[in-house]
Amino acid sequence: MLTKEKVQNFLKEIEVNDLVSNFQLMGNDVYIDMTAHSPAMHEKKKLEAAMKQAFASEFGEEINLKLKIVSPEPSEVQLSQIKGKQIPGIQNIIAIASGKGGVGKSTVSANLAVTLAKMGFKVGLLDADIYGPSVPTMFDTEGQKPISVDVNGKSLMKPIENYGVKMLSIGYFSGSNQAVVWRGPMASKALNQMIRDAAWGELDFLLIDLPPGTGDIHLSIIQEVPVTGAVIVSTPQHVALADVRKGIAMFQMESINIPVLGLVENMAYFTPEELPDNKYYIFGNQGAQYLAEDLNIPVLGEIPLIQSIREAGDVGRPAALQEGSKIADIYTETAKKMVESLVERNKFLPPTEAVKITTMAGCSPKK
Repeated sequence: MLTKEKVQNFLKEIEVNDLVSNFQLMGNDVYIDMTAHSPAMHEKKKLEAAMKQAFASEFGEEINLKLKIVSPEPSEVQLSQIKGKQIPGIQNIIAIASGKGGVGKSTVSANLAVTLAKMGFKVGLLDADIYGPSVPTMFDTEGQKPISVDVNGKSLMKPIENYGVKMLSIGYFSGSNQAVVWRGPMASKALNQMIRDAAWGELDFLLIDLPPGTGDIHLSIIQEVPVTGAVIVSTPQHVALADVRKGIAMFQMESINIPVLGLVENMAYFTPEELPDNKYYIFGNQGAQYLAEDLNIPVLGEIPLIQSIREAGDVGRPAALQEGSKIADIYTETAKKMVESLVERNKFLPPTEAVKITTMAGCSPKK
């Protein structure tokens, strides 16, 4: 016969007694009030399924478990989390970051942007590297200036567009030979204007090419917009990976808590044009893979050191646009893995922090 004492002991045995606020026993009906670990809907469903399975296994199918699961009160950490306001029309905001400079982050950002556009997504790219803007050069748009457009009675900047990507960069407002000498608050204000006072329209993805390091610009971006996830770019050598670890730690801080979608290993190996099957690991072998395994994040792609990538960036036509080329295929696979990782992350985040992707464009969720 089922007794209150048996139920109480079983709740301790399965280590959920601290989540139970009240329970009552009426014949074969067990009424339990519980508080979930997290406000996320999937946590409540997982807890409910686990409880029903555990009770059925212990006491038999005739037991009727009636659960009332409520969300926990937000903790001080959750209340203090840095979250920005949603931008109307923009579904997913991806921060592309690195712990240090010189790892090819802007090149990866440009090529991912055009790859996503080729896959059928609506894509925007914000060049947040205030002191070293490179998007105008990489997209062959140097000298162009965003025009002002009227949207619902408000004057907004119209992003520059090329190769199916909408772009804004401080490089469009300063001359190519003019240095941007600003203090942090001024740079942050300029970025906020490019984010909020722009006519981005409907976008599946807004990629934000962040400056190197973990500083004021990064915090300003995180405060201003709800970043869906971060992609970290690194080269394989130890000195770069040591800084990347710090960059990942910034996104994983409790007060920030932005999911890291994965790591892109840039300049992973060198392949000379005359020996396309040869791989020379100039900067070390599998450094990013070891770091990713250690931090339990996926590797999205290994981008080789190929002369055409540099040449394409210099002439303003990203290498990923070279149809049928090896580098275009590599970037397509990298973009697909990023989308798959994003879909996977969105399953486990509250709706306010993650927006569903409406089209997979050939990508499939992780098994």
